[in-house]
Amino acid sequence: MTILDAKGLPIAPSSRPTMPNRANALAGGGNAPYDAADIHGEHVSAWHPYLYSPDGELNMYRDRIVARVRDLVRNDGWASGAVTRILDNAIGGHYRPLVRPDYRALRQITGIDGFDAEWAAAFGNAAEAHYRAWANDPAHYCDAQRGQSVTQMMRLALRHKLVDGDALAQVAWIPGRVGPGRARYATAIQLIDPDRLSNPQLQFDTQTNRGGVQVDEFGAAYAYWIRQAHQGDWWAAAKSVEWKSVPRETSWGRPIIVHDFDRDRAAQHRGGAGIFAPILQRMKMLAKYDAVELDAAIINSIFGAYIESPFDPQLVEQAIGEASDLNAYQDARADFHGERKTMLGESRLPILFPGEKINAVASERPNGNFVAFEKSFLRNFASATGLSAQQMSHDWSDTNYSSARGALLEAFKTMSRRRDDFTQGFAQPIFACFLEESMEIDEYPLPPGAPPFHEFRALYSRATWMGPARGWIDPVAEKKGAILGMDAGLSTLQMESIEQGQDWEETLDQRAREIEGFKSRGIPVPSWAGMGLGDGGQPTATETIKDPEAT
Repeated sequence: MTILDAKGLPIAPSSRPTMPNRANALAGGGNAPYDAADIHGEHVSAWHPYLYSPDGELNMYRDRIVARVRDLVRNDGWASGAVTRILDNAIGGHYRPLVRPDYRALRQITGIDGFDAEWAAAFGNAAEAHYRAWANDPAHYCDAQRGQSVTQMMRLALRHKLVDGDALAQVAWIPGRVGPGRARYATAIQLIDPDRLSNPQLQFDTQTNRGGVQVDEFGAAYAYWIRQAHQGDWWAAAKSVEWKSVPRETSWGRPIIVHDFDRDRAAQHRGGAGIFAPILQRMKMLAKYDAVELDAAIINSIFGAYIESPFDPQLVEQAIGEASDLNAYQDARADFHGERKTMLGESRLPILFPGEKINAVASERPNGNFVAFEKSFLRNFASATGLSAQQMSHDWSDTNYSSARGALLEAFKTMSRRRDDFTQGFAQPIFACFLEESMEIDEYPLPPGAPPFHEFRALYSRATWMGPARGWIDPVAEKKGAILGMDAGLSTLQMESIEQGQDWEETLDQRAREIEGFKSRGIPVPSWAGMGLGDGGQPTATETIKDPEAT
């Protein structure tokens, strides 16, 4: 049947697209409402990524990705420098907790009035002192391998997380080392290479095993399959094909395995990609480009000029049949150059044999656009790693104060978030294990009726971890801003001190000792000490000078 219009002509079919059903949409029929769903455009027609599960898209390819990333970090200066910058800014050389137990929650739950701010400060000072004795012991009993301090192990663990995607450790209990002149604590950290976390016999993932992580029906990890030796250890071939299931924690909640990684999707159980996975191919290509440009520049510097002769040895030999005349010609050339050493001062003037001429090689390397091209690549890399472009390249030549400070502040946000994530996922559980043992053998100020540690593990071990100083670009302006913030009640001495890698109480104690040192030596106390007036109610030497020009 044909539908006609008012003039009796057939009505043209409507150009409005029909609503596709799911089968038709999956097959490519109909017009997609989003450009991102288009499968006919020339830029997307061959782009058909698979919809993987969180573990499925990573665990099968984890070893290949990590091997390539490690090779890049070992051999490429940009990648190695990026890892070093992150570690120096996130962990540094002094990464430690400022212990402040949650006294409000303890008082509210237990009803004990002794849990107050003064108790929390006294408890925190005691915990920090005992922690320093354990973490910075020169004998390194805090390390199961007895090779590093806790800060050094934390830095290495974060390096594994950045490069391999996982930070993995076992909190070991080694009572055999405890004794006079030896270890005071049995708690020790055993860092584990993430390569050793895998399914037994490298089996495919199952409902309960995900890349070596044993999970329950909710997806929560309850144990880990740890390979007894690295697959690359040829001297431990037998051990490398043995796996041991290690529980996540004890029956009373003490961590045994600490596993930290960045989660990109829900229900993900391994890291494995690291920060370089999105830019791995581009960084490898840039490394090749760097090498090619360097080779070309070296060749240009060596092969700068050459003498061109009109005779080719092989052609002449073929033409005349014998090489006697050619040899005579070459001998004449050699004698000519050997006898004529015309000098002008200390420079030799070239005198050419008849038929010869000098040609120079034009130096075209490195390419004139190489620097700009490399900078654009490094900005891409910096964005992926969370660093500023200046930190990545160490080139501050085209940067002013405002742009440098803005770039560093943005990088500092990422760095702080990265450090906080690592603190919660790795450092804090290890500190809680230490504190649990320390409260058993050390003296702590506890109010009467205080509950044991394992009942309120999180409340007793609450801490703020302090890393390296953020630093200043303009110390005068930024210190003035910090003072204004504290005066206005928008900041505190503790907040400002943490940003500069300092403990505010240690700073005040040191200032008190310095003020007392001025007084004991009869030296006027300067105004920076905050004293207002010196001894005897007289203005200090610094306060007397109000106008530098009047002086």
